[in-house]
Amino acid sequence: MWSIWGTGLVTGLALIVAIGAQNAFVLRQGVRREHVGVVVALCAASDAVLILGGTAGIGALVVRFPTALEVLRWGGAAYLAWWAARSFASALRPAALTAQAPRSRGTVVATTLALTWLNPHVYLDTVVLLGGLANQEGAGGRWVFAAGAVTGSLVWFSALGWGARALSGVLDSPRTWRAVDLGVGVVMLVLAVGLVRG
Repeated sequence: MWSIWGTGLVTGLALIVAIGAQNAFVLRQGVRREHVGVVVALCAASDAVLILGGTAGIGALVVRFPTALEVLRWGGAAYLAWWAARSFASALRPAALTAQAPRSRGTVVATTLALTWLNPHVYLDTVVLLGGLANQEGAGGRWVFAAGAVTGSLVWFSALGWGARALSGVLDSPRTWRAVDLGVGVVMLVLAVGLVRG
């Protein structure tokens, strides 16, 4: 059972660690030292719901309805292209994050939920891919695999948010954020093109 749990943990981490809009936001909030616990909790809880939903069979349901996947594909491409453009615009005018005006908890919660639940890659990675892999472990192992993937998500978001908070002095420079924004923009654009090309 531990080997199945470990496989779920490693697979979950491999999919979640990739730089994206959600991870960049968690990183930013950590550097800003602003509502970090709320952001980490929302991201990890959302992943848990999606991974467990995929394991329960939602992934198979989505695969049976190709129209749903097409909507996810084109909506996802538009979302990722928009986020890439926003990242490139931010890279043109980088600034230290701690100098920016604080955001309310409600604004941070709404942004976190939007970046999580409106991102089609979240569904493809957690519901379809992780759910499908979990179900290959059979009735006895699928929930163990899912538990490993959920643990990976919790570990990653905690390390990213609280690690960025601890290193905020080092990370909070315009040069660092220009590099982060450029990197995120390139990755989002590549993912958008990949979705369009199918």
